Amino acid sequence: MSEDKHGTAVRMDALAPHLAVDAAQWAARLGLPQTGDAAFALQLADSGLQLVELGPQAPGPVRVDFVEGAVAHRRLFGGGSGQMIAKAVGIQAGVRPSILDATAGLGRDAFVLASLGCMVNMIERQPLIAALLEDGLVRAGHDPDVAPITARMRLHLGNAISLINDWQGERPQVIYLDPMFPHRDKSALVKKEMRVFRPLVGDDMDAPALLAAALQLATHRVVVKRPRKAPVVEGAKPGYALEGKSSRYDIYPLKKLVPAGK
Repeated sequence: MSEDKHGTAVRMDALAPHLAVDAAQWAARLGLPQTGDAAFALQLADSGLQLVELGPQAPGPVRVDFVEGAVAHRRLFGGGSGQMIAKAVGIQAGVRPSILDATAGLGRDAFVLASLGCMVNMIERQPLIAALLEDGLVRAGHDPDVAPITARMRLHLGNAISLINDWQGERPQVIYLDPMFPHRDKSALVKKEMRVFRPLVGDDMDAPALLAAALQLATHRVVVKRPRKAPVVEGAKPGYALEGKSSRYDIYPLKKLVPAGK
């Protein structure tokens, strides 16, 4: 039985016979068994990959869908460049900074920023979560309305600190961090995802080191999303913060973002 670094057993399931070959390919790629007892299953359905906790009291499956559901609603009705996350990363008239989202998760924040015109590199270190995100990006690429957005999103699998320290190519103007701890978002969606993810991911106890690395690589600013009442990440102090009802964006300014050509 395959176990991730936190000792949680996961298996691969195909939910229809015609998906067996593709499911076997995912299993081989991720090192997952296809039989036996497990606490979690990565399932391949006609609708794509999904991760589910197994058991009678378990919440529903977690998947990435950039075309329909909550993410699509936010894209269409979420307030555009007036959203707090847009202000936090410095989006303004004539400014669409290049962004590195070093804690990508399911890619929701990265998708919002890409939908506003930013080029977004994403890093996700948990292979199962990265697989969900990769699958969601591939499916979104077939939708004519969403494909131009996801074309601005690029996924990297690995440890964010290592990848940042060894970054090749053009440096990102903004690095965005949303550490796993100590989130206390009470929405049903986030509660379900946290219940599934917490045993697989654990807490981001290396957040101070990640912040320090980000401050060395970003050219213009680092933004850290926190629960509104949570302490700042240990290390350098933010220059200022933007506060919402449940979240806060701590901003570490390095250089002023200005429109191209100015």
